[in-house]
Amino acid sequence: MGDGAGERAAAVRSWDPEQYLKFADFRLRPALDLMDRVPLREPRLIYDLGCGSGNVTRLLAERWPGAEVVGVDHSPEMLAQARTPGAPGRARWQLADLAEWEPEAAPTLLYSNAALQWLPGHRELFDRLWSLLPAGGCLAVQAPLSWDQPSHRLLRETLAAGAGGAPFGSAELRRQVARRWVHPPEFYYDLLAPCAAHLDVWTSEYLHALRGPNPVLEWITGTSLRPILRSLDDRARETYLDLLRRRLNRAYPAGADGVTRYPFRRLFFVAVRR
Repeated sequence: MGDGAGERAAAVRSWDPEQYLKFADFRLRPALDLMDRVPLREPRLIYDLGCGSGNVTRLLAERWPGAEVVGVDHSPEMLAQARTPGAPGRARWQLADLAEWEPEAAPTLLYSNAALQWLPGHRELFDRLWSLLPAGGCLAVQAPLSWDQPSHRLLRETLAAGAGGAPFGSAELRRQVARRWVHPPEFYYDLLAPCAAHLDVWTSEYLHALRGPNPVLEWITGTSLRPILRSLDDRARETYLDLLRRRLNRAYPAGADGVTRYPFRRLFFVAVRR
């Protein structure tokens, strides 16, 4: 069966901090790029929506030392990592489902790095988040634009093709995985521009230099593969991972230096309420 199968057992849980943090340096850079474009000088109350293990939340607290900073996430495993004794920073942590979350008080900054792509209905979602901000409040979001790239296309195609003529998983799982949950940049511009005093929308493509065996599979195991890994039984999961691993390694071969080049495109927007 697939390489590293035993190590992936924990990834079947809702979130596995160790798996996600294998590529912490690569995942941190877009968070910093987003933070650098926030035009607020002295925000009073910052919520980090989908804070995960809290690395970026603590950086927000360092960037704006006068602000109250709250990290919000739905994963007890991730928040347990954020609350590790001795971890630096002064942020508070809150367990909540972002689809239903409400702030304790009017936020100055709603910041979200690579989290809101998991929620459907972006028109309604961002209308609601925007309505929570007072005049002068800021919404800053980064989300991966990964649906079109080969790794994610192969993820879907392998699920649909299955093994022995039968697709993997349920029809509902395949529909969920096939959905394009992040819209083109123009969608977010058109949604926010009518009420924004400041609006900056852009995309960036990062060329990640990955090392080690099966690096692209390891990357998506911590993120996009999660719904699939949770839904398949043990036998189907290992068969699926074995097929996907081989296809990904053909699509992303290591170079002569042993490094796998993995282009990854991301969407950013920063909006200040009029």
